Amino acid sequence: MPQYERILITGAAGRLGTILRPGLAHLASKIRVAGRHPFDDLCPNEEEAVFDLSDMDATIAATESCDAIVHFGGASVESPWQTILDASIRGSYHIYEGARKNGIKRIVYASSVHAIGFHEIEAQIGVDAPVRPDSLYGVSKNFVESLSRLYWDKFGIESVCLRIFSSFPEPTDRRHLWSYLSFDDCVRLVEASLTAPRVGHTISFGMSDNKVKTVDNTGANHLGYRPQDNSEPFRAAVEAKTPAPDPKSLSTRYLGGFFCELGHPDDESASVR
Repeated sequence: MPQYERILITGAAGRLGTILRPGLAHLASKIRVAGRHPFDDLCPNEEEAVFDLSDMDATIAATESCDAIVHFGGASVESPWQTILDASIRGSYHIYEGARKNGIKRIVYASSVHAIGFHEIEAQIGVDAPVRPDSLYGVSKNFVESLSRLYWDKFGIESVCLRIFSSFPEPTDRRHLWSYLSFDDCVRLVEASLTAPRVGHTISFGMSDNKVKTVDNTGANHLGYRPQDNSEPFRAAVEAKTPAPDPKSLSTRYLGGFFCELGHPDDESASVR
């Protein structure tokens, strides 16, 4: 018997949304997949909702009759301020308003390592460390983490904010050897966030069981997430094809990697034009 009647997945056409669709299918009678363009690969238990997160009315309408939301939509990388504002900040506010108005009691949000990217690797921070964003993208994650805190304290909507590190089919550089989150472990993490009996307002790091540990995730143990993958099968190949990191570079010193070295995205956009 599915735990939910209907789960909304935003960003369902993205890299992680695509793997969450089949991965979470057994948890709900219906999966409502959301994106800005129609889907041409709907499964029998899926229904689509096509809208832009910046459209408040359309976003709230898409949350109707849902029991939970897996919010993976919005800007997926560092982007110009207007994109961050519309897609990630306004869009996430619209999601939470939809949850409040439609009685939805749990949201799983794709936050990011970039919310705390300017912490040094050796600091071994926990989930309660002060935020230190490394980009406007990271700032948008901080905003939604704070928004979700408000909506739990004031309106009783539970949230799990997943600070995802590097989720790809396999590691491609040396940083990924410690920051890797396999696709299967990503599904396990989101499923744990949806099925834990009580989450309140939880922040969790999103990584597989890699050999090198750079953060302390014990503050999220109540989720019951148990990663089953790690980066070790890829280590030899990655180390053979990539140079040793410069220990003095920002991308080596800080959790956020190369995001810590990026300039302001609007300056970069202006130079392209």
